[in-house]
Amino acid sequence: MSLVVYVAAVMLGISSVLVRRRPRTALRDPLTLSTCVAIALAALVFVCAAPATLAAVNELTGIPNFGAPLTYGMLSAYSCAALVLLVNWRGGPRELVRRLVLRSVAAYGLLVLAIVVLFALADADTERLTDLDTYYANTPFMREMILLYLLGHSAAMLVMCAMCLKWAREVTGLLRTGLRLILLGTLLDVVGFQLTKYTAVVARWNGHDLDFLSTGVAPPMASLGAVLCSAGFVLPRLLPSALAQWRGLLDHRRLAPLWCLVRSASTAPRPPTAWWQLPQVRLQWREVSIHDALLALAPYFDHRVRERARDDALAAGRSPHGARLAAEAAMLADAARRAAAREEPPEADGGYRLHATEVSGTSGLVELAQALERVRERPPTGTAASPPVPPTPPAPDGAGPNSMAGPMAEPEEPHVA
Repeated sequence: MSLVVYVAAVMLGISSVLVRRRPRTALRDPLTLSTCVAIALAALVFVCAAPATLAAVNELTGIPNFGAPLTYGMLSAYSCAALVLLVNWRGGPRELVRRLVLRSVAAYGLLVLAIVVLFALADADTERLTDLDTYYANTPFMREMILLYLLGHSAAMLVMCAMCLKWAREVTGLLRTGLRLILLGTLLDVVGFQLTKYTAVVARWNGHDLDFLSTGVAPPMASLGAVLCSAGFVLPRLLPSALAQWRGLLDHRRLAPLWCLVRSASTAPRPPTAWWQLPQVRLQWREVSIHDALLALAPYFDHRVRERARDDALAAGRSPHGARLAAEAAMLADAARRAAAREEPPEADGGYRLHATEVSGTSGLVELAQALERVRERPPTGTAASPPVPPTPPAPDGAGPNSMAGPMAEPEEPHVA
């Protein structure tokens, strides 16, 4: 059983670390702080409840069953933290939220104190690591302590069920999904953990032995319920960020053909990067580098190449937008070739803005990169004499920023504050 609860504790601990991504700002955000505290306390409950931990605590303190009030106190603190988290998550008038939080902390603080006092008054000299609830179900003071921690936990879980049911009817999307996960985890806790504990204890009161419910069924159900509850708390907060990072990684890869073509024209320096940098940060650097290179290549744009490529694309049945992208890709490839060969810029008949520079976000650059790949595979008629230039080899150490008038060296992507 120790392995089951330790695995649950590790999963909960990882969830808490993921939520607390920015330690300096987490303490100033009541929602983030209460989320981390609730998940961390859930992890501590499972660590304390493991038979191996109980044996170690009892041996260190020299008090048989000292791990029992420690575990029950942690469980009561987790129940309180879960209620506080829901109150902060739901929000409302600041004074109301503050009053509800203080009442919850006061009530469960008294509960923890009562558990400690009852254990001190009880006669529990026989160490029980897995079946303490049923073994001492008829022992004075221990009986009251066991019943008190179960009632306190049940009250918190039932209130959470009611709040999740009511709130889930008012919201949509990820928040509703998270509330449903919390509701499912809470129901598993109520039915799989609490009901089995109550049944086993009441059976002992009536002279029956259903200890297997308390020792074999309750722990894994409690572990699963806690993991589901934590997933419900974490999912609405982490999934949008994770999806954004995934999209950033995909866009960063999609821009690779465009970056390979124009990187020799970029003059913006880039500081050393680390492997742990997030995809969105890398994408931002690449976007700025590409825009810098496009600006440097603008004098080399040959509008005759663009017009021929556009006419060919329209004749091939492409849409006006697709024809424009194909024409701009051909013109950009020709400009990169001219710049790499240090040719004189063609006579310009006015400034021209690429579609990628007219739209916000990364979509325009991604479309240009995809069009460039198609141009490389089959250059439009009229541009065969202007093939795309292959990627420039890296510059030697110590080389300065690239200039259009000097030798072309591979630049680095810029740092964006």
